[in-house]
Amino acid sequence: MFTVSKLAAMLLMGSATAAFAVTPLLRVCADPNNMPFSNQAQQGFENHLAQMVAGDLGMTVAYYWYPQRGKFFSKTLNAGKCDVVMEVPVGIPVASTTVPYYQSSYVFVSRHDRHLNLHSMDDPRLRQLRIGVHITGDEDSNLPPVNALTSRGIVNNLVGYSIYGKLSEKNPPSDLIQAVADKQVDVAIAWGPMAGYFAKHSAVPLDVTPVDVVLPNPEVPFTFAIAMGVRHGDTKLQQELNAEIERRRADIHRLLEAYDVPLLGPQSTVPMGY
Repeated sequence: MFTVSKLAAMLLMGSATAAFAVTPLLRVCADPNNMPFSNQAQQGFENHLAQMVAGDLGMTVAYYWYPQRGKFFSKTLNAGKCDVVMEVPVGIPVASTTVPYYQSSYVFVSRHDRHLNLHSMDDPRLRQLRIGVHITGDEDSNLPPVNALTSRGIVNNLVGYSIYGKLSEKNPPSDLIQAVADKQVDVAIAWGPMAGYFAKHSAVPLDVTPVDVVLPNPEVPFTFAIAMGVRHGDTKLQQELNAEIERRRADIHRLLEAYDVPLLGPQSTVPMGY
C-alpha cells in the first residue's frame, strides 16, 4: 500500500530522472584505427567534426567502432548500429548523403630531394618509376590509381600496399607513404587526406601534388566530393546535418586544413566504390 512518504519519494525520483534526462545521442559509426579520419582515441578530423555537430544539435556522440572494410555499411549504418557515418562520397548508393563538406583528390607523393614534380598520369616517367599504390585485395574493387595506370599499360612497376593492412597494425594506410620516405618506391599515388596527413608527419620531407584531374577516361575519377551519410529515408537527420554543414562551413574548412587535407574547389564528381 502506498503511503504519503512513498509517493513523495517516487515523485522526487521522477523529478531527479527528469533533471538528469539522458542527452540525445548522435550515434556515429567509425573506424577505430584509421587516421587522419578517426580512431578510438577520437583524434581524427571525423571525430572532431562529430563533436562539433553533436554539440550544436544538443546531442552527445556515441560511437560504434568497426573497421572500414568491404562490409562496413551493411554491418554498421544499415544494420542500425548508428545513424551517421561522418565521411562518405557524395552519391554513394548504400546511404543517403548530405551536401558535401569538402572535396579532395588523389595525389602524387614523392621525396622532396628527388624533385620529381609529378602532376599528370600521362607523365612518361611513370613507366620507369616504381609506383606505390593502395590495393584492396579484390580485383573487382581496384582504387582509381590502379585502374588508371593499368589502362595505360603501366603494370610491371606497380607495388601494391594493402589499404586495410592487419587489424593489429596502427594506421595501415600509412605504410604506402612510409614506403616513399624509405625509398622502397619512387612515388606513391594516394587519397589526398590520408597522404597529406602522413606526409606532413614524415621524418623525411615529402612533396604532395594533386593528380591532374583532366583525364582521358572520365569513368576513372580522381576527385571526390565528401559528405556525411545517413540511412535511406532518414530525411530529418539529413536535413539537420545539411544545415549544420552550411552554417559551420568555415569552421570545417579550418579543421581540415589543420589535418593537411588537400582541398579543391567545387567540381563534378562521381562516388568512390566501397
